[in-house]
Amino acid sequence: MTVIVVENKDEVISKLCELIETTAKHSIENNGIFNIGVSGGSLATFLTIGLPKIKTDFSKWRIFFCDERLVPADDPESTFGLYKSKLVDSKAVNLKEEQFDMLLLGMGPDGHTCSLFPGHSLLNETSKWVASITDSPKPPPSRITLTFPIINNAKVCIFASCGKEKAEMVKKILINKEDLPSTKVKPTSGELYWILDKEAGLHIKTS
Repeated sequence: MTVIVVENKDEVISKLCELIETTAKHSIENNGIFNIGVSGGSLATFLTIGLPKIKTDFSKWRIFFCDERLVPADDPESTFGLYKSKLVDSKAVNLKEEQFDMLLLGMGPDGHTCSLFPGHSLLNETSKWVASITDSPKPPPSRITLTFPIINNAKVCIFASCGKEKAEMVKKILINKEDLPSTKVKPTSGELYWILDKEAGLHIKTS
């Protein structure tokens, strides 16, 4: 695991997109395609700002969603709708890949990632790559999500967080290693990055 603490949100976006550009270049050169899973929330904002600036062949990208709320695409809660309106004119894609080149993950205030919430039975799923959830503690209740068998099979997983309100949860996950969904992201043979601004990384010792 690599933890990177930078000065501010702009530098978080810059570092995040630098890693995306490098991984995309490598994947396209080696496999002719780049499979990336994205999340909503603040991460979508980061990508809206940063992705248009990177050098890549977007025609070789296949964009998936790490989770999605089961709402219409024009609903403000729709991750697909957000990306479609703000960034790309995405097309629905069937999940057939056994391994993602990169997953960009969000961390909720309760430590959840994707739609995998603390104490939920889906944390123990071992066979399904994608699962539905109808009792999400965070509305809307009905969602679809990637599970840990596919998340931890990714070549690269990245969390990017900003703001002092994230500092305590970052501490619980990275320092205390509490039993939370985001703590369970441990790529079996891939890389894990946490990119934080100095407020989110308040408790992280840097050399």
